[in-house]
Amino acid sequence: MSANTSDGFSKVPEVTLTFWIIKILATTLGETGGDTVSMSMNLGYLVSTGIFAALFIVAVVAQIEVRRFHPLLYWATIIASTTVGTTLADFADRSLGIGYAGGSALLLVLLLASLFIWYRSMGSVSINTVSTPKVEVFYWVTIMFSQTLGTALGDWTADSVGLGYTGAALIFGSLLILVAAVYYWTRISHTLLFWAAFILTRPLGAVLGDFVDKPVSEGGLALSRYSASAALLVLIVICILIFPQRAARQAH
Repeated sequence: MSANTSDGFSKVPEVTLTFWIIKILATTLGETGGDTVSMSMNLGYLVSTGIFAALFIVAVVAQIEVRRFHPLLYWATIIASTTVGTTLADFADRSLGIGYAGGSALLLVLLLASLFIWYRSMGSVSINTVSTPKVEVFYWVTIMFSQTLGTALGDWTADSVGLGYTGAALIFGSLLILVAAVYYWTRISHTLLFWAAFILTRPLGAVLGDFVDKPVSEGGLALSRYSASAALLVLIVICILIFPQRAARQAH
């Protein structure tokens, strides 16, 4: 039975530069990994979503059951959330015909609703409170919605708006830099800015992943999804092993 942490730390990592580097790598892997299973393996969006959803649920349960922050488990759960987000968004946008704009709008509503319910229930949506099963459920549901929204938003910006993968990457990268500047130079809530940055890293990863594996005729590099996914996974593991991460301190 899961218990609350008792050492003054939450069960998620401290937010540092390493956190954001791994997050961007993970979201890029989510795009190439999701496309590998749904497209390269020809399993389709629905079956792929079922596979990744099952992996995500297993990872979340494991994350809730452990008493302390474990970097490999945490990032495995993040990767699971971003791969299911990729295939779920593609299924909604393409198979159900909702479209990128409609899918982005729907997912934005779901994300905001998740944050609102979390805040109303617990009084805070800060990552420093992620230390009990109930809060962890809110945290991972919110993350799953943010990852799915990011995929739809990235596709909409690159394809429907016509900015292309590099143009969209520049837009989302610039927005992240703006959020960082606001973080350091204003007194705007750091919790709000964290979620803004967390959401923005997903469409950035989505367009970077598409840039890597899409055909040259569509503005991509046409690299193998298998090799790109493997390389990204290796980079993530290396970052985790070389740059130790500490758990964020619990809010008091």
